[in-house]
Amino acid sequence: QVQLRESGGGAVQPGGSRRLSCEASGSSFGSYAMSWYRQAPGKERELVGTITTSGTSINYLDSVKGRFTISRDNAKKMVYLQMNSLKPEDTAVYSCNARGMAGNFWGQGTQVSVSS
Repeated sequence: QVQLRESGGGAVQPGGSRRLSCEASGSSFGSYAMSWYRQAPGKERELVGTITTSGTSINYLDSVKGRFTISRDNAKKMVYLQMNSLKPEDTAVYSCNARGMAGNFWGQGTQVSVSS
């Protein structure tokens, strides 16, 4: 069982940067693959990227490759999403997800708004 809480969202100008954090509580955090998802108004939720338990294998949505970076710190039970060169189309609610043998767990989400 794990509980997740995202933070770091807010308003940012195009071309700017933002770092989202996902803080986990509970046991066996290091056994979960961690993902970031996002959902824009009126659109389906999409997978932004996933980081494995070791943090050595990472995959990203094509539209964010080269701009977004996922990292994790198992000792701190934290997962991060570093977002650079932000575009208006990145505007969405970003959610953290943990996946393991116990199932899937979600945070409440944090809003990121990119506009001039």
